[in-house]
Amino acid sequence: MQRRSFIVTSAAGMTLAASALAFSQASSKTAVKTGYAPVNGLNLYYEIHGMGEPLILLHGGLGAGEMFTEILPLLSASRRVITVDLQAHGRTADVDRPLAFESMADDIAALAYLLGIENAEVMGYSLGAGVAVRTTVRHASLVRKLVLVSTAFKRGGWYPEILAGMAQVGAGAAESMKQTPMYQMYSRIAPKPADWPVLLSKIGELLGKNYDWSNDVASIKIPTMLVFGDADAIPPTHSAQFFELLGGGKKDGGWDGSGISTARLAILPGLTHYNIFSSPLLASTVTSFLDAQSRTAK
Repeated sequence: MQRRSFIVTSAAGMTLAASALAFSQASSKTAVKTGYAPVNGLNLYYEIHGMGEPLILLHGGLGAGEMFTEILPLLSASRRVITVDLQAHGRTADVDRPLAFESMADDIAALAYLLGIENAEVMGYSLGAGVAVRTTVRHASLVRKLVLVSTAFKRGGWYPEILAGMAQVGAGAAESMKQTPMYQMYSRIAPKPADWPVLLSKIGELLGKNYDWSNDVASIKIPTMLVFGDADAIPPTHSAQFFELLGGGKKDGGWDGSGISTARLAILPGLTHYNIFSSPLLASTVTSFLDAQSRTAK
């Protein structure tokens, strides 16, 4: 039973985080600038990779910006990618406030302002995708195109076993989760590795809160791509519902493409929630969408 509990707890953490294969021992060599931005009472760590139009890239829970190391060269080949370590994650120290999608979204908007970015593409994975949704809703003028990878628009969208695992995430799991790659990365780069139980406690509280962003998602009119693995932690039925909320899948696209909406849905073969963020297939799929000219919704 103890072993099973550990597995479930670890899986829940990785639902919003990453697999061991993605954690490198150093940041991507494409980084051209690193820094800390004083925003909303914390020092937000960021890296800038490449040149061109800005793409803000947001990691999963218990992760950090460097979890995208494997695909950063592909994403930054034609654009300026800004990776961010969210509150209490990676190289960003925690502050005395709960972890909340809304406050983290405000951090991203404040960072963009400090960097002189008025309009950007925003891409988030898992927890970071939730932050990307809230950024788009709360700071609509900032986001030009949106990419959401492996996330649900409501809490009930995750598989039941994932929700059960989320319920076990907290400070009490801190010691057992030191065996995970998430802790190995955290202990290597966090300003205060001893805050690991605090991070788990705050993540656990966030995961335990109910949410349903159906109305907010339906209000998003900018070009948006949803990306999932065909073996993701979210069932395909929820992915389809998400797509419909964004205006997709309402009718036949037509021989001339006149029935295509501004929303896109990609289900990538052979990928799970735990390896999709490091897949070259994700990078090529997203780059194609970002490079395409926007079509006016019909």
